[in-house]
Amino acid sequence: MNDESNELAHQPEKKDIFDKIMHLPLLNIFEPFYKKYKETLLYLFFGGTAFFLNIGLFAAINYCFHINELVNNIICWIICVFYQYFTNKTWVFDGHVDTIGALIKQILSFFGGRLFTLFIEEVIIAIFITWLGFNTMIVKLVAQIIVIILNYVISKLVVFKKPT
Repeated sequence: MNDESNELAHQPEKKDIFDKIMHLPLLNIFEPFYKKYKETLLYLFFGGTAFFLNIGLFAAINYCFHINELVNNIICWIICVFYQYFTNKTWVFDGHVDTIGALIKQILSFFGGRLFTLFIEEVIIAIFITWLGFNTMIVKLVAQIIVIILNYVISKLVVFKKPT
């Protein structure tokens, strides 16, 4: 081993708040499972919180202000995408970058991917709520599930792709 790889091998593993929680008594029995599936579990956790935030905001805006569903969806999208970028970059995909150029590329690809899935969601809402009159919240729930899956694929394979 050269000096650099030897030095890296002896550095302690970087632990975030979730690693520390899983190391607590009683929870530590799940630690091997958590370590093996950490990225997916954290994406499901933060994706779930973003899902409930999005649905809750959508329902509240719909109930309180009765604005067009497509406008409502865009308002919710703006709030949730900022939340998602922070959580995905910080905890899910460990999206640390070393240069301003890399950060700008990461931000643009993240928001570009999210704009793509917003377009998909807006089409679903336009067709099934606005034009066909289906139940607003059921359509919104189905659209969100589709978007969460697409967002994971885009984030994993494009935005936070690990260099090989």
